[in-house]
Amino acid sequence: MPAYAVGHKVPDSDSVCSAIALSYLKNQIGEDVKPARLGELSPETLFILDKFGFEQPELKMTFADTDGIYVVDHSDRIQGPDDIDDTTVLGIIDHHKLGDITTSTPLECWIRPVGCTNTIIKMMYDFHSVEIPKDIAGAMMCAILSDTVIFKSPTCTTADIKCVEALAEIAGVEDYKALGMEMFEVKSAVAGTPVRDLVMRDFKDFNMHGNKVGIGQLELINLALVDDMKADLQADIAALKAEGDYHSVLLVLTDIMKEGSEVLVVSNNDDLTEKAYGAASVDGKVWIDGIMSRKKQVVPPLQDSLA
Repeated sequence: MPAYAVGHKVPDSDSVCSAIALSYLKNQIGEDVKPARLGELSPETLFILDKFGFEQPELKMTFADTDGIYVVDHSDRIQGPDDIDDTTVLGIIDHHKLGDITTSTPLECWIRPVGCTNTIIKMMYDFHSVEIPKDIAGAMMCAILSDTVIFKSPTCTTADIKCVEALAEIAGVEDYKALGMEMFEVKSAVAGTPVRDLVMRDFKDFNMHGNKVGIGQLELINLALVDDMKADLQADIAALKAEGDYHSVLLVLTDIMKEGSEVLVVSNNDDLTEKAYGAASVDGKVWIDGIMSRKKQVVPPLQDSLA
């Protein structure tokens, strides 16, 4: 049996493209690794795969029957395979806070404070002196543009920008920012999409000091696109909170042009956003200027406030 490279539940573009890029790299250095995904793909990710000619990675939810897994784009157990204890974690490649995955054997671990896991994987290709194919370079480039919100996110680093420039040259993409905007237009197409699908499009679970917290994010070119469905979105996160026995559920509606977010929230703590962000919610929502990144600006203060 092969090993697998797999990202988090509710996979985003970085999670999927990381699995594809890492698998190819591992194959080139003599390891039998295949990409997998832990859920259905978003419109943005499907756009990227179609753009560069990739099939969807295998949908695989259990890994006990494999030769192990490389965990990409996460290191929190709650976000990974449910049977992670029944397989061997061969490595972790991630750009988030250090989570709670532990191993009984030594592992390869690449964790860097950059804007995207694919930036780290580009470093791995360079380390192993492996040439990146044109199609994989294009997918990696798009994942970095997505995660860094075309370099607008506070998580973006010089390394991310340099990697995009290098990958664009390999992929033959002359105007990568125009491609990034095209990608975000696809990401912003919400009309006709069921409300629960929008809530879960980019949703992650967290264990914050014993409190189960769910945080979704929709990145849009204009928040007016969801004005007519905001009440339905609020009702759905309330229903999700009850269904999943959450302490809190947040949906972060990010306007990439205004560079800020409206946070919809339902919580056991009425003052949750005030304690975490210094901004009180009114009728279950609050605009916070400058908020772009879940991992850097939403999660850390929220986790601290629940300590």
